[in-house]
Amino acid sequence: MATLTKPHRSPKVGRLVARISPDDKAMIAWAAALAGQSVGGFVLAHARKAALETLEARERIMLNAAQSRRFVEALLAPPRAPSPALLEAARAYRATVKSDVH
Repeated sequence: MATLTKPHRSPKVGRLVARISPDDKAMIAWAAALAGQSVGGFVLAHARKAALETLEARERIMLNAAQSRRFVEALLAPPRAPSPALLEAARAYRATVKSDVH
């Protein structure tokens, strides 16, 4: 994810087009002027920020206190014995998959 947070410096060859209302266009142009940026630079900077926030939120798992406690307990618990279905799946895997590991 670190590569997404750094500004992208490669040549700009892509194009982004959006149809917006005159009111939205005027508001964005005004905000860009107040920020001392071009409209394109302003839109790109804020779209990039929103994209990063969306990606980071989707990649992060949020647990409440009870869920966190159950997760840690599951990690620390001794392993359960394998089920018959798991044992059969392992046998079938070994019988059909060739491995170079000895």
